[in-house]
Amino acid sequence: MAEITATLVKELRERTGAGMMECKKALVENAADIEAAADWLRKTGLAKADKKASRVAAEGRIAMAQSGNNAVIVEINSETDFVAKDAGFLAFSDAVAQAALQVDDIDALKVAKLDGGSVEDLRSALIAKVGENVQVRRMARMQSDNTIGAYVHGGRIGVLIEVKGGTPELARGLAMHIAAMNPPYISPAHVPADFVAREKEIALAQVRDSGKPAEILEKMISGKVAKTVSEITLTGQPYVMDTNQTVEAALKAAGGAQVLSFVRLAVGEGIEKQADDFAAEVMKQAGLA
Repeated sequence: MAEITATLVKELRERTGAGMMECKKALVENAADIEAAADWLRKTGLAKADKKASRVAAEGRIAMAQSGNNAVIVEINSETDFVAKDAGFLAFSDAVAQAALQVDDIDALKVAKLDGGSVEDLRSALIAKVGENVQVRRMARMQSDNTIGAYVHGGRIGVLIEVKGGTPELARGLAMHIAAMNPPYISPAHVPADFVAREKEIALAQVRDSGKPAEILEKMISGKVAKTVSEITLTGQPYVMDTNQTVEAALKAAGGAQVLSFVRLAVGEGIEKQADDFAAEVMKQAGLA
């Protein structure tokens, strides 16, 4: 069996909200398999929730550029939020986003021509100016004959969405919804079969001892799974622009519009960041550390 480390216990606690001892027990019972341990906690009712959000650690900004049905979002990282608000950093990220309209991937973007040099040249110059590491980390671009919606919330979350039918206003509204609600999938048809099977297994474990007839149990299980699927799909969620209807209903009201694809980027997803205290950060910015 793999070693059950404090890091593994901590990760399980963050994902499920369960106590330390419960998490350790779950890992012991499931041979240190964190996925199985999370399911075990849910089945036994010890987990508060199955939180699977990516860690947001690094600072920086999501920049956006759009020209008709060609749109792009780019994540550019800095070490501190202080630099992410610097005028030079903001100008650099806006210029990089404009350059990204003409390229297909991040490697091409880094060597793209910009203001007499390349994006990489200007990045190096910005590092010298602000005294921090700056990275052009990733980008997403959509270009289509369909409607493209683009939205950035507070410089921290960016969304692109491709919609067949509907209006630019609808596409932007849907992009705002995705920024707020972060649905992993478009519709139930896009949810992996193994996820649905696992949810059925969990639901069965939760109701097995209820003493109800088999046909009632089946309805309860189906209801639980359907609710979970609705919560993680764009079309099943209440539409943030009008919470009296689901996104699916909003699409139907727009003449049967259809979401073909979307991408959502949040600053710092998956990046470990050194935990500096506030005083140390101020010292660093003042050049005293």
